Amino acid sequence: MDPLFWPSETNSFRRFTPESLAAIEERIAKKKQQAEVNQENKGQGVEEDKCPPQLDLKTYKKLPSLYGDVPVELIGEPLEDFDPYYSDHKTFMVINKRRTIFRFTATPALCIFGPFNPVRKAAIKILIHS
Repeated sequence: MDPLFWPSETNSFRRFTPESLAAIEERIAKKKQQAEVNQENKGQGVEEDKCPPQLDLKTYKKLPSLYGDVPVELIGEPLEDFDPYYSDHKTFMVINKRRTIFRFTATPALCIFGPFNPVRKAAIKILIHS
């Protein structure tokens, strides 16, 4: 079966790190370049691949059991989003003890607090606390 549809437990949960954010920014830059090329080739009938968000990974829904158990050390921590739709969006996800999915933007909050700021991390932990 295709690994896109059946994620392995070892690859599902990864911490959101500055390297993750840099990879997302690279994908955004590539997408912009492709959009410019597609704009030039618009008359040639080149279609864009648009992937809709997965319905089972919506915000405020419970994480499906097919993704496995969330390791205890990653509960309430920023994680890389494993929905392919968000691969080129500056977002990360946080899962609480009840396996509810929360998504947050990785852009600076209040133009001051980046996604790795301790104040912002504390605010997220308070927000997702069940």
